[in-house]
Amino acid sequence: MEERQKKKSDTVWLRRAFTLLFLDVLSIFVSYLAALVMRFDFIFSHIPRVYLIGYMWSMPFWAAITIVVFYGFRLYHSIWRFAGFDEAKRIVQAYILLPFLYAAGALVMELRMPRSYYLMGYILSLAMTTGLRFSYRLIRSYLRKNDADRDKTRERVMVIGAGEAGRTLLREMQNNTHLHPEVCCIIDDNPNKKGRLLEGVPIVGDRYDIEEKVKDYGITRIIYAIPATTGENRKAILNICKNTGCKLQTVPGIYQILNEEVSVTKLRDVEITDLLGRAQVKVNSAEILHTLKDKVIMVTGGGGSIGSELCRQIARSKPKQLIIFDIYENNAYSIQQELKRRHPDLDVETLIGSVRNTRRIDTVIEKYRPDIIFHAAAHKHVPLMEESPNEAIKNNVEGTYKTAQAAAKWGVKKFVLISTDKAVNPTNIMGASKRLCEMIVQMMNRQSETDFVAVRFGNVLGSNGSVIPLFKKQIEEGGPVTVTDKRIIRYFMTITEAVSLVLQASYYAHGGEIFVLDMGEPVKIDDMARNLIRLSGYVPDEDIKIVYTGLRPGEKLYEELLMDEEGMTETENELIFIGKPIEMDDEDFKKKLDLLDRESRNESDKIKEIVAEIVPTYHPDIVRK
Repeated sequence: MEERQKKKSDTVWLRRAFTLLFLDVLSIFVSYLAALVMRFDFIFSHIPRVYLIGYMWSMPFWAAITIVVFYGFRLYHSIWRFAGFDEAKRIVQAYILLPFLYAAGALVMELRMPRSYYLMGYILSLAMTTGLRFSYRLIRSYLRKNDADRDKTRERVMVIGAGEAGRTLLREMQNNTHLHPEVCCIIDDNPNKKGRLLEGVPIVGDRYDIEEKVKDYGITRIIYAIPATTGENRKAILNICKNTGCKLQTVPGIYQILNEEVSVTKLRDVEITDLLGRAQVKVNSAEILHTLKDKVIMVTGGGGSIGSELCRQIARSKPKQLIIFDIYENNAYSIQQELKRRHPDLDVETLIGSVRNTRRIDTVIEKYRPDIIFHAAAHKHVPLMEESPNEAIKNNVEGTYKTAQAAAKWGVKKFVLISTDKAVNPTNIMGASKRLCEMIVQMMNRQSETDFVAVRFGNVLGSNGSVIPLFKKQIEEGGPVTVTDKRIIRYFMTITEAVSLVLQASYYAHGGEIFVLDMGEPVKIDDMARNLIRLSGYVPDEDIKIVYTGLRPGEKLYEELLMDEEGMTETENELIFIGKPIEMDDEDFKKKLDLLDRESRNESDKIKEIVAEIVPTYHPDIVRK
């Protein structure tokens, strides 16, 4: 099938190339004949016979040498509906060479023609061969514009950004037969560009003119085409756009498209992440590669939101083997199949089991001997854990302890715990359980050769059970959108960003550290809900109602990333910091962990009180304001 399509494509190219070649030959003959006629005042009968014979004798040579030069400069390889500066440059280069070849031919043939004949023929030939190549694009553009004028139902588009990304996007939209929007105007903050044209489209103003120009041109879709910009700048412009009621789309960021061309096929709808104003998270890929390449890596909870993204990024670093460990078979199977498609050479083992099962986790680590374990297996839903506190202890605390003991026993080099900002001064059992996990990690680091560390960060956008998928579902159902409290704020980061920083933190790990990720400025959940409603094409409180339901059990108005006594140490990455380990009595802590294990398995109704005795900063009855 592919070979047949290739043959068909080659046939089409040859047909078009030969058509253009024939037209080039015709234009050369016509150009020099016209030059001869012009030389004798447009009266053909006045042309001396000797000149007509010279013309007929020289033209086959002229045409042949021109075609060879054109082919050498790849003028039959271009897609002329995309003709631009590069094609024009190659035509000029060809015509710089041609006079020398023509002169050599004239000397060999002892051709004696009027000097004006050579000059006018050369100029007319250049004009005609250039015109042939660009006329297709001009005629096509004219016909499309006429179609647009007749078709009043076509989508009217505004492009933001008159840079190279904007130019490439415009050219593709104008020349693609499968696309039917009409690009009406361009917005750019550079005052020197205002009033100029880009690919025939007027640049009509800066960001402060967006709302006015949307009305003037009847715009229905806005495309943000500035991939290389700061998070704050992007946020500011998109915040203006979202108030217009237009559909919003954006090209990928520079770090996403890398060397690929900006393309209409890569456009995506503007999402809430674009409005957070976060700076682009940067990591040192070489350091991550050094940490993971040719290593055996194990990810517990590998099928979850964080765990699966860990697996994706680890797979790109070419580990010796990747072990996905998860209790939920559907999630584990899904990420396994994805990795097999994307990385067919990757040695990936997918194992089902629970971190609460001592023998299972011990057997797996003994058999595969991972160099690094990323421990992402955990219950994380705050209100659900408030109703089932013993499960939070069994899974989060005892599961971490058992996995950490097995890691130390079988000589794992690094153990990285995925923690949360809810572990700081917790008011809920989930946060308290994760604080206990951090304490386990620091205790185990003091008692083994394995480097035990924790990485603490806030909410991740789009993870299972997070607020964004909930808001989207509520909007799809027509509302209302539920926000617990108008004042509630949270730190947010994308899953990809968070995992990239986790992997780099593992490079810095020497043991005992709690790495804290800089989550940027906190965001009001109420603002997120309203922005998401606007991005969905609705008006908050009119089309979609927002209902405030009150704080849920154990929920804070704001989260913290660092406890007062921990302090802060910088790393080479400005977005990763280290919290100082807290001194504690390890033997006493072990006894308390044994007590927690017994009480949780006995389904104690006093588990929160026991946890509060072990974690002094845990206050289950306090809502922090």
